[in-house]
Amino acid sequence: MTSAGSSQGASPDLPDPAGMRASDAERERIAEVLREAVAEGRLDMEEFEERLGAAYAARTHGELEPLVRDLPVPGSAAPAPSASPAPADRIGWAERIGGTPTSKWAVAIMGGFQRKGTWTVPRAFTAFAVMGGGEIDLREARFEGRDVVIRCFALMGGVQITVPPDLETHVSGIGLMGGFDHTGSADGDPTGPRVTVTGLALFGGVSVERKLRKEEHKRMKEERRRLKAERREELRAERRELRGARRDERRDERAERRLSLEKERRED
Repeated sequence: MTSAGSSQGASPDLPDPAGMRASDAERERIAEVLREAVAEGRLDMEEFEERLGAAYAARTHGELEPLVRDLPVPGSAAPAPSASPAPADRIGWAERIGGTPTSKWAVAIMGGFQRKGTWTVPRAFTAFAVMGGGEIDLREARFEGRDVVIRCFALMGGVQITVPPDLETHVSGIGLMGGFDHTGSADGDPTGPRVTVTGLALFGGVSVERKLRKEEHKRMKEERRRLKAERREELRAERRELRGARRDERRDERAERRLSLEKERRED
């Protein structure tokens, strides 16, 4: 009976996979899955920070696996429909198209203007900068329609337009003794608006620049700061361990010298 019962149980010689020690590469792989999930809106920042901290602190496979159990592997298909839907619309374009325009024009004459934050961009917006400057920031903006035209006229002045990386943007203005500058690709998210920047720059300039949204930039900055702090702590721990090893080595050397001296005295 005893032998039969023991044969039905798990062999004590087989290690438990969940109890196997995790490597640095495995922790980093889990961290990459979490970064992909927060970028896709599957995790909010509080969940992401909690799971990322647990991933770097995990010692075994059993501690790592639950952190990504409800997330897809990057590049693979999404979970089955029965799983909780990802809150993609919370940060997507669907909620940001439609509404009453905040303003349809802006003028800066020997001064300046700003359109930034959560303002609503009309289908046609006109900006004049005469010996002055203007700033148009579309990173957090809403849009009246899917097709938007921004006309900029700069006379000995300038207009700075900032767009997020996933906004489709086309620049077709004319510069006479001035310029229309566009940094970054014109491609963008096909579900988002299409923005066309046109107009005239005479002894002035119009610049279109792609930048991360403020929250995304803040998240990336915080993550870099957190990773640097973790690395500094790892280096401190390594230095403490090294100092401890050197102290032990010096202690052993002193003990050996004492024993050697005592042996010499006894022999004398």
